[in-house]
Amino acid sequence: MVQLSSVNIRPGVNVLSVLPHLNYKAWFALAEFVDNAIQSSIDQKKALKKVNGGSFKLVIDIDFRPQENSITIRDNAAGIAERDYARAFRPAEIPPDASGLSEFGMGMKSAACWFAPNWSVTSSALGENTERAVFFDIDKIVEDSVEELHVVSTQVATDKHYTEIRLDNIRRFPHGNTVKKIKSHLASIYRVFIREGSMELRIDGEPLEYEDPEILVAPSYRDPDGPDVEWKKDIHIDLGDGKAATGFVAIRKTISNQFAGLALFRRKRLIMGSFDETYRPKDIFGASNTYAYLRVFGEIHLRGFHVSHTKDGIKWEESEDTFLKELRKVLSEDDLPLLAQVREHRTRKDAKAKRKDATTALKTMAERLKGQDLSQSTPGAGRSPDLFQPVEPEPSPETPLPEIPQSKQENVKVRTRFRDEQWVVSIELSYDDDASNWLEISNRPSIVDPEPRQVNIRIAMLHPFMAQFPTLDSEGFLAVMNIAAAMALAEVAAGERADRNPAAVRRYTNEILKNQLSKPIAND
Repeated sequence: MVQLSSVNIRPGVNVLSVLPHLNYKAWFALAEFVDNAIQSSIDQKKALKKVNGGSFKLVIDIDFRPQENSITIRDNAAGIAERDYARAFRPAEIPPDASGLSEFGMGMKSAACWFAPNWSVTSSALGENTERAVFFDIDKIVEDSVEELHVVSTQVATDKHYTEIRLDNIRRFPHGNTVKKIKSHLASIYRVFIREGSMELRIDGEPLEYEDPEILVAPSYRDPDGPDVEWKKDIHIDLGDGKAATGFVAIRKTISNQFAGLALFRRKRLIMGSFDETYRPKDIFGASNTYAYLRVFGEIHLRGFHVSHTKDGIKWEESEDTFLKELRKVLSEDDLPLLAQVREHRTRKDAKAKRKDATTALKTMAERLKGQDLSQSTPGAGRSPDLFQPVEPEPSPETPLPEIPQSKQENVKVRTRFRDEQWVVSIELSYDDDASNWLEISNRPSIVDPEPRQVNIRIAMLHPFMAQFPTLDSEGFLAVMNIAAAMALAEVAAGERADRNPAAVRRYTNEILKNQLSKPIAND
């Protein structure tokens, strides 16, 4: 066999200087190397099984070496055969069979150049007794218009098969959270191969795993006392001209602002919607504060579509609108009305999961009230130097609210002066499943009571009204609590002073919101 001593990289070596400026993300760049390894293992599946005793599992190792400012990607696929060297290292040399994951002839070159100005490929092809190494110095290649690269050859056993790519002098070395995101995105992109056990993908020695979301199992909203249903629907959509979409769409058991949404695949490899960058078209998911946006997820495998050269986007041409229209129709079918279910279904766990945000809002409200001199803007009211101060629990009022366990409530108590009277206001957030009213109050009945007025306000956080706002954060909860507190205090004041004037509730509510609950938090 004639020894390969060099490899021609014509034409267009100048294109190598452009590749560092591609709009890649680190995980999609690394995915190019993974794609090549997968395709090699698919193309040589029978030969790999034969040399490995009848079974073969692709193993890919990606190692970050910050001390050396380098990244290595090594696989045990079939390697690069001598006959493929000319094509493998020339830019934009499309492979003879472009129906797999290696289709543009640019993946390895573009990803390697994006990461680093210096990189090398060392490979031993199955059935050949030679290990070959090619070294790239992009600046030198472009500056000197180098058209051939020297190949360093070493003799090895014919049953050795591997490829190792080493990237040196990394331009954008991943650290910390970026490495975590790379792991999560690659696990998401290659979830099908990981699930079926045909590939093990490791980063710094750690095998990546993909955790499937739990699917909602619950009665239909049309029959709340009926049997449990798994809310998952198979998708089979024929889009014509050889294009189709198959897979499933389901409802998550729990809401997720990050991870709901669709993942779009082609040839078993994810193209759009990896990890926390899921595909959520408004036609299906609506606005970001809807339950569909937070709960619907799925995996759709597309056939007959082209993708961007960086494999992070679908070339829909004019098919996206048709796809979404048909998908919405399927998800609205009466046999399993998934979109209607996600709109109407409510779970108490969702509200309980937001309890921390609600508690933060409750404490913010107490701080906002603390120390405000409200009488300055209330005609005829007196002055008080400390209108809002924390107080010790008072004896129960004469008309107490039903007691609920401490574990099912959060509460604060503050002292205030409203319309020249001392008030002690207790605000309680109830997580009791049996609460039937969104807002309940109790108060000391006598306006001439010498003790400070005691008003207890209870907001039912598991009420259906609250379930309409799944995306409330602490600021959103604060707004709701301000309205509830104003309504409660206005009702008490109006009941004793309004003389049957129904507009008094509105007037007092406006006054309380303006003078008590719209002030900035006082700084100590």
